[in-house]
Amino acid sequence: MVLVFFFILGSVWGSFSNVCIYRIPKNKGVVLSRSSCPKCKNTIRWYDNIPLISYLFLKAKCRNCDYKISFQYFAVELLAAISFVLIYAFFGFTISTLLLLILSIFFIIIFFIDLKHYIIPDELTFPLMFIGFIKSFDPNLNQTIFPDFINSLIGGVFGYSIIWLIIFFYKKVRNKEGMGLGDAKLLGVIGFWFGWIAIPFVLFFSSILALLFVTPSLIKKSKKLTSQIPFGPYIILASILFFVLKQKLFLML
Repeated sequence: MVLVFFFILGSVWGSFSNVCIYRIPKNKGVVLSRSSCPKCKNTIRWYDNIPLISYLFLKAKCRNCDYKISFQYFAVELLAAISFVLIYAFFGFTISTLLLLILSIFFIIIFFIDLKHYIIPDELTFPLMFIGFIKSFDPNLNQTIFPDFINSLIGGVFGYSIIWLIIFFYKKVRNKEGMGLGDAKLLGVIGFWFGWIAIPFVLFFSSILALLFVTPSLIKKSKKLTSQIPFGPYIILASILFFVLKQKLFLML
């Protein structure tokens, strides 16, 4: 029953994530104004805005104008719901669970915004940096998941600095921008949350993942080596991989 509750709670937060994904890049508020159809502009009624269910019931179309609703909306809600269930299943009713639930929602929003718009907004990374560092002062947190405040501070500075240096030297050598500072801030977030030890792993595997996903496009010549790619999603995927492997290693020991 508790797992059902977390599934529903996750889907609700997934619905809110969709609002953020759509509105933040447009510099629109995410709290006060109600959702409306992008085409006919009619306000979406509450019974047409029930997470997961409304998408299936309406067959992925607006009730008023048959405007096709992107599958992303359903995918985000389902992803958030599954994330909430998994986090609770592994960590129970704890502060660590609450923190990981918050991080998962931010990760989902950042993932899809960067994937579509090639930006990682400061209003998402700055709060994560703050939470990641402040939580490290709590001595009761699970130390196998979260670092102490010194490790957290070093991790945040290290994560940001290494991407900043890559950007700096790339610009000096090629005289143009390579990666964005949003990526530097996101890697700083990883450092604040999981400590400096996460940075080399995340940077290496995010690069590998990016290469694996981009290579087919390079072979087909639909992209060039100089083409812009969103690196944030790969940082997030590598961070999740680090977290999962770290937990498995801890259980083995």
